[in-house]
Amino acid sequence: MSASGASPNRRTDRSRTVLVTGASSGIGAAVAEKFVARGHTVIGTSRHPDRIAAEDRITGVRYIALEQTDAAGIERCAREAGDVDILINNAGASLMGSLEDTPMSAIEELFATNVFGPIALTKALLPGMRSRQYGVVVMVGSMLSSFPIAFRSTYSAAKSAMKGFADASRRELAPFGIAMLTVEPGTIATGIGDRRSYHLADDSPYREDYAKVAAATRRNEQRGLDVGPIAELIVTAALSSNPKPLYALGNRAPVVFALRRVLPRAVMLDVTARFHGLRRARP
Repeated sequence: MSASGASPNRRTDRSRTVLVTGASSGIGAAVAEKFVARGHTVIGTSRHPDRIAAEDRITGVRYIALEQTDAAGIERCAREAGDVDILINNAGASLMGSLEDTPMSAIEELFATNVFGPIALTKALLPGMRSRQYGVVVMVGSMLSSFPIAFRSTYSAAKSAMKGFADASRRELAPFGIAMLTVEPGTIATGIGDRRSYHLADDSPYREDYAKVAAATRRNEQRGLDVGPIAELIVTAALSSNPKPLYALGNRAPVVFALRRVLPRAVMLDVTARFHGLRRARP
């Protein structure tokens, strides 16, 4: 069952070793900083840790390299990190475009970064968690998984895959003291729009609708939540003694998840489309 906030369950008082991917900026940096402030040992990944400016480095965080599309690099990262108690799978890429105009190479790279990389890193760390009878794996997803919109189909699918992986693995790993959960941020003001890849042909027949969704997305991101609250939710969920399968924050999460439970799927998809400037359409 989805949740709009963190459970009040007691957090563990024991210091843990936490690996946060994508810790050089945005949500990952905020999460790493909050874990350090609570007295935990924190390892942060970046594709190029040597390029992180001195003023952007968080005191108390050990930075190591991770390229999520490189299988050998993932294994190397896991070995260098050592015994990890809590894994925050935060690093990822964003994509927007019409399905017809998006090349398969871009879709494959998106899934390699957002799905296969996090799964491979999780697999690499599971034996240690299992032997210690303790582990937490947090998949930082997106509310676009629960509320997909046009022109974000591949990104929504990648984030849905992450959630499905966590949900299905949850019972499988629970007997070994390992918790799997997903945190779905709504629109967060991280500047991700500047790093997103965009795919639309100059003569695309989808240009009119695409422009509406793109404009709505820009507006939403300009007034999105600060990273602080979502980082706090991720940390609180990861340290909970009994974490829920799903947490969400932003974009009126309590209201829209409640509507999602009671409205027909087609109606909810129409509501989401309307929110992004699109009229209802039926094939």
